[in-house]
Amino acid sequence: MKMIEREQVQQALSFPTLIAALQRGFASAHTMPRRSVFELDAQATNHDAFAVLPAWNDSVIGVKAFTYFPGNEAHGKASLYSKIMLFDREHGEPLALVDGTQVTLWRTAAVSALAASYLAREDARHLVMFGAGNLAPYMVRAHLAVRNYDKVTLVARNPDKGETLKTTLSQAFPEVSFVMGQSNAELIGSADVICAATGSHIPLFDGRWLSPGTHIDLIGNHHKDAREIDTATLLASRVYVDSKTNVLNEAGELLIPIAEGVFSADQVAGELADMARKNCFLRQGGSEITLFKSVGTALSDLLAAKLVLEQS
Repeated sequence: MKMIEREQVQQALSFPTLIAALQRGFASAHTMPRRSVFELDAQATNHDAFAVLPAWNDSVIGVKAFTYFPGNEAHGKASLYSKIMLFDREHGEPLALVDGTQVTLWRTAAVSALAASYLAREDARHLVMFGAGNLAPYMVRAHLAVRNYDKVTLVARNPDKGETLKTTLSQAFPEVSFVMGQSNAELIGSADVICAATGSHIPLFDGRWLSPGTHIDLIGNHHKDAREIDTATLLASRVYVDSKTNVLNEAGELLIPIAEGVFSADQVAGELADMARKNCFLRQGGSEITLFKSVGTALSDLLAAKLVLEQS
């Protein structure tokens, strides 16, 4: 059995290759039971959590286990720790133990970019990125793999982290203009694509600021009572999700409007597997606002870890 650490994951993956592998994998036959997420202390305000995500297809079985401790930054530790175990589908033989933390960064960004390849306008030029944490550079790199952005505006709660991210990305993509910004009507109205990868429990912008034709990508929140967007944003959008089962169990972006009686699960236009099987541009006109909400799936972990194993 192989032990695959963070550095090997970094060397094995590229976004064009991973996005293509995810498309093929989501379009193919697979089994993905509902994932189990446990809040370790329901009375606490820290939302410390442990989760187990199983999935399999005709060649490999996988399970990811992870812990999420959002307050860890104050103690100089990562907020997310994860491992992925892969088994051979034919005989059940253990194949590899893969660094799940690094795989999660790659697959989360790649899933978002795959959805954007179907939903973002093909002439999208301005990307607005909320968040400057560990996931942010992966998100920007993944989206740059599917659209030709001229400008990326970074909105960061921590200005120092935002400036560091801007410098890193500017060096990697000198042809793109990277700037810092604030959430306001002017910025949101100028965005072609908005990505949110934050720990915010309240909406990041006013839905009334959105311009026709915007695509919105949400991956930061995993809690029923929190959300990165307001109800107005959801109601203005054609909504897609990575997994209806997971999103409708965990994501306040949909659950809060459902509780308000203004949205229903039937209004979700499709899941990522549906999108991948169609594998075509899904936007219904240039003025349509589209939204993709992702909370993560075991299948994306399985496919990314399998690709790492094949490339290692």
